[in-house]
Amino acid sequence: MYLLRRTAFLFLILATLPALAATESSSSTSLPEAPSATLQTPDQSPTAVATQQGLSVQARLRARREQRRLAALHDVYTHLYEAYLGIGFNRTVAGNGAQGGIGGLQKVNLYAWNVGFTRYYNERWGVTIDGRGYYGTQFLGPNQTNIVKPAISEYSGLIGPQYRFILHPRYSVSGRVLLGAAFNNYFADANGFTAPMLGLYPDGVAGVISVSAPVEYNLTPKLGLRCAPEYFLSTFDTSIQNGLGFTGAIVYRWGKL
Repeated sequence: MYLLRRTAFLFLILATLPALAATESSSSTSLPEAPSATLQTPDQSPTAVATQQGLSVQARLRARREQRRLAALHDVYTHLYEAYLGIGFNRTVAGNGAQGGIGGLQKVNLYAWNVGFTRYYNERWGVTIDGRGYYGTQFLGPNQTNIVKPAISEYSGLIGPQYRFILHPRYSVSGRVLLGAAFNNYFADANGFTAPMLGLYPDGVAGVISVSAPVEYNLTPKLGLRCAPEYFLSTFDTSIQNGLGFTGAIVYRWGKL
């Protein structure tokens, strides 16, 4: 009888174990977790994204503006040749006025035609050939010749380098130094007298130097207007004449570097 009870108890335990194992397994199974909220970093916030997009749009606009500026510069300043035609002015001294009882002469205003040609080797460097003729009337004051206002003239040819310091699609600023020679004609109205008798420098050839700063406004890529303040030095009669003036011209460009 005892053995029968033990056997029944063992059988009950064996029959209960699978049910307990199933219950344990079902209780150990995890329930689906609720989706966790994704935290946005500061860089991923809507405000930051909008700011980044705005900056990228501004960067693209700046890049496009720079591309347009470079293209405009290329259109204007990559021409191989340049020719100009214009006028000039120079205020200088035409003589020392020391002979014939004539006192020191006043400075004379000379007005000029001016032509030139420039060959460029890149967007900034070029070599210019320049020609001009100056005309004016020198006031002598009372003197024994009764010649008070003789007409005088000068003709010069120069060559030298030119460099563009500032480049802009609409304008440019350059520096230019030209060296050459000039011939003066002061005897035209002497009426038989010599130029030194009138207090003027004798006719002859002199060395000249022109230092100027051309400022150019571009009407189109091929056409521009130029004004160039100028220092014009000449050496007539072994002395030095320090002239100040300017040149102004219409500029035409052609060819490509």
